[in-house]
Amino acid sequence: MCRTKAGRPAAARTRRGFTLVEVMAASGLSSVVLMGVLSSFVLLGQNSYNAANYSMMEAESRRALELFTQEARMADNITWNNNYSVTLSVVDVAGSSLVTYAYDNSTTGATARCFYRKTGAATSTSTPLVLVRNVSDFAFRRYKIVNGSDYTATNDLETKQLQIALRTVRTGATTVNATNAVLSARVVLRNKSVST
Repeated sequence: MCRTKAGRPAAARTRRGFTLVEVMAASGLSSVVLMGVLSSFVLLGQNSYNAANYSMMEAESRRALELFTQEARMADNITWNNNYSVTLSVVDVAGSSLVTYAYDNSTTGATARCFYRKTGAATSTSTPLVLVRNVSDFAFRRYKIVNGSDYTATNDLETKQLQIALRTVRTGATTVNATNAVLSARVVLRNKSVST
């Protein structure tokens, strides 16, 4: 066995530990890499959450507009309750029935900040079907048709087209608010006769 001047074996010299500088450099580099991986993970999670919110808002809005459009086209009469509520007299094979579409701008209750549908007139106590949740802005618009031109209607008798404008907002604890603005096409009340 070969010995050095200090009396230690030669193999012992090659098995030294890391110096403090090497440990600090490795720790710093590992921390930077780990922070990059974690921030990428968090960013991907936030983007996935926002994408899911947009997808849910879009699907809710699409289903609500399809139902509203279908029933509005079959309506033979309309009662304009206010900018947030209309009652349609829908004609189908079973006859004529009243359906109310409305937006509840209150902050409490089962339909708070929701666009909903219920059978009957606006004063009906039937259970509402919530179509779109987390609505921040909402308005019904009505139009009349005069000699092929479109104008804003001022009463129920001259109303021939309806339009919905709404904005939904979803919030998350660690993400920015996801918003979705919807403006429907003008729905023609095909069965309704108008007077000008």
